[in-house]
Amino acid sequence: MKIVVAMSGGVDSSVAAAILVRQGHEVVGAFMKNWTDTKDVQGVCDWKNDKRDAERVAAKLGIPLVVMDFQKEYRNGVVDYMFREYRAGRTPNPDVVCNTTVKFGPFLTAAKKLGADKIATGHYARVSLRVPRSGAKQSRQLKGVYHLMRAKDENKDQTYFLHQLSQAQLAHTLFPIGDYTKPQVRALARKFGLPTAERAESMGVCFIGEINMKDFLKQKIKPKPGKIITTSGEIVGEHEGLVYYTIGQRHGFAQRGGGKPLYVVAKDFKKNELLVGPENDLRLFTQEITVEDVHWIAGEVPSVIAMTARFRHRQELQPCEIKNGKSKTIIICAEPQKAITPGQFAVLYRGDECLGGGVIK
Repeated sequence: MKIVVAMSGGVDSSVAAAILVRQGHEVVGAFMKNWTDTKDVQGVCDWKNDKRDAERVAAKLGIPLVVMDFQKEYRNGVVDYMFREYRAGRTPNPDVVCNTTVKFGPFLTAAKKLGADKIATGHYARVSLRVPRSGAKQSRQLKGVYHLMRAKDENKDQTYFLHQLSQAQLAHTLFPIGDYTKPQVRALARKFGLPTAERAESMGVCFIGEINMKDFLKQKIKPKPGKIITTSGEIVGEHEGLVYYTIGQRHGFAQRGGGKPLYVVAKDFKKNELLVGPENDLRLFTQEITVEDVHWIAGEVPSVIAMTARFRHRQELQPCEIKNGKSKTIIICAEPQKAITPGQFAVLYRGDECLGGGVIK
């Protein structure tokens, strides 16, 4: 097949490309130029070095590398979304949205224009195709139902970030490193002699990098100071603006006279007050979570009620049941969940299969 591989300059996408080359496919590398506005984030996003590393890997593998400019799509779909969500008092997850609006949207379209049969990325995930029995209904365009499966490496599994992908997107996607652990990927990179074999893990916001989120938000969201109040009614300081804080977040403020650290328990936008309390404050825990705009990967609501959920990346899967409504789904967990944050995503699983998920209300 002709496969266009998204190459970020990191070791994971480098090994993904190398595996496909060794399998005999016609491979084209693609570097996505999504964010170059470094002056606003103090030079954190070093896209030129990322591009250089991708070029070095492509040269080592003997494959062409094309540059795809998606800066407009990234700013409109990801950056503007971040500001919009923070203004509304929620905490967004740009990595999830980046996958749907850039990596598996415009990138897939551009790859098809190059004549690609498939695209591939360095995500830790797997895709399984289940072909229906003879006579069963199926899409004219698809061979069967595509299922998103957790990666072999439990610690690196990235299905949480991929749960919004559609059948059409999964049908054209390969995850070559999904059956490997991170140490195995590093070992393959060394075996193949890839120049990115020892490159450090990328951190921070997708394509932007590590940033001070408060400083980043201040570009467009002006500070609105207010009181910081403990759950016992004590005023312990002043916050810069409620939008800069996340539920469950630990901060430097503490009760007078010292004592244990305090955590964000709630944000009162009417009073412009930040409520803080101890780590075990009961208001930080809930067992019923309302989720909106739920996306089911298989295209229909699963018949099972009992499943597991994850409310943040790398969280241990939590046993739960679901109640589906017309516009929302309620997740009822077996155990109370800490610091459930509006704007983040709740992702649902059945065994190793990622069923889909939605936005926490």
